[in-house]
Amino acid sequence: MGRPRVLVVGAGFAGFHTARKLHRLARGRAEIILVSPDDYLLYLPLLPQVMAGVLEPRRITVSLAATLRGVRVLPGAVDDVDLGSGTVSYTEPHGRAGRLEYDRLVLTPGSVNRLLPIPGVAQHAHGLRGLAEALYLRDHITLQIELAAATADAHERRARATFVVVGAGYTGTEAAAYGQLLTGALARTQPALGERPRWLLLDTADRVLPDLDPRLSRTAARVLADRGVEVLTGTSVAEATADGVRLTDGAFIATRSLIWCVGVRPDPLVAGLGLDTVDGRLVVDEYLRVPGHPEVLACGDAAAVPDLTRPGKLCPMTAQHAVRQGRLAAHNVAASYGSGRVRPYRHKDLGFLVDLGMTDAAADPFGIPLSGLPAAAVTRGYHLLSLPGNRTRVAADWLLGAFLRPQLTRLGLVDASTTELECTAAGSRPRTQTRVGAGADPGPW
Repeated sequence: MGRPRVLVVGAGFAGFHTARKLHRLARGRAEIILVSPDDYLLYLPLLPQVMAGVLEPRRITVSLAATLRGVRVLPGAVDDVDLGSGTVSYTEPHGRAGRLEYDRLVLTPGSVNRLLPIPGVAQHAHGLRGLAEALYLRDHITLQIELAAATADAHERRARATFVVVGAGYTGTEAAAYGQLLTGALARTQPALGERPRWLLLDTADRVLPDLDPRLSRTAARVLADRGVEVLTGTSVAEATADGVRLTDGAFIATRSLIWCVGVRPDPLVAGLGLDTVDGRLVVDEYLRVPGHPEVLACGDAAAVPDLTRPGKLCPMTAQHAVRQGRLAAHNVAASYGSGRVRPYRHKDLGFLVDLGMTDAAADPFGIPLSGLPAAAVTRGYHLLSLPGNRTRVAADWLLGAFLRPQLTRLGLVDASTTELECTAAGSRPRTQTRVGAGADPGPW
């Protein structure tokens, strides 16, 4: 008999750490294949810094080939899973189809932008979920300030220099904080602008960072207020047009920039599996196994992992959980072959970090609330430790950024149509069709 084959779908935090840990546990006794459209792990928490030009794009992309030695990385997007025969079909980047058999399958396809049925949002809003969106927003924001400085029309100038961010969670709060720093630097190079760029942060909740400790919310709100960012709570967008947005309170904001950060939903792959879901997330047990299919595990944003510390609740869709779940998935796959014993997923929050740029941050490592420079030091130190690669380059960019002026130019590499929400919320694969049959019989390691 040949070595058993373990197939990991997706190279986000959960998939990356599943493959990495499993390679160490298997020690060559299993063939590990990671299927991903990209050849890198994208370190999502630092995307706002790419948008603002603090970090270069490749700094937050960690090469799979360089960091997952011993794992076969297969470029492609999974578009069909046959649980009955234990096979997965995929499409390579250039369109060629392929098919793989597996003995164990770990589903970690991640998530995409969540699109709400609000008129005009799909066509006029842009998210911040990938490199293309971050690069597009940097160019777009830069162009709007340049056009605002060039026009003699006061109304147009004001509209182009106004930026609306919807969603005051992690991404939205950091996007508004870093975006304000970017437009501030741009405005200093455009004396004809004559006014301060305006940033608005909207959320239906009653405070920024509504899911975090109120102390972190107060710190973030204070920093945003000091920078002139207008925070509108209990408010969202009722309609978006090419000329601006109408809010739920009836006000109209003239703007050319709508940044959508209201959250994410599981990758469309999950919806096509034909299996039980909760809020769009694949149902799994506390061991990350799909009920009825002991050979299939799922974790990360695509899985509804029960939170054993809060009975009846699910683990939130965060990188912190995805990393830990990925490592546990690897352990339980190894245990299914007799190497160790399966363990349930339990977590203990280590704290939360919100990077607001420069020397500003909000953090509560191990429950200790921090703000200002101490919080910024802890936040950046955590990111450096969590990055599986490129640490020296990221640290160098931060160090140079403290002494050098930012490079405020447009590259024009990303077309606006590819970053509209109707594209980024649809996923990158065709609709999945899954045939459900008997699970594979766990064999020897």
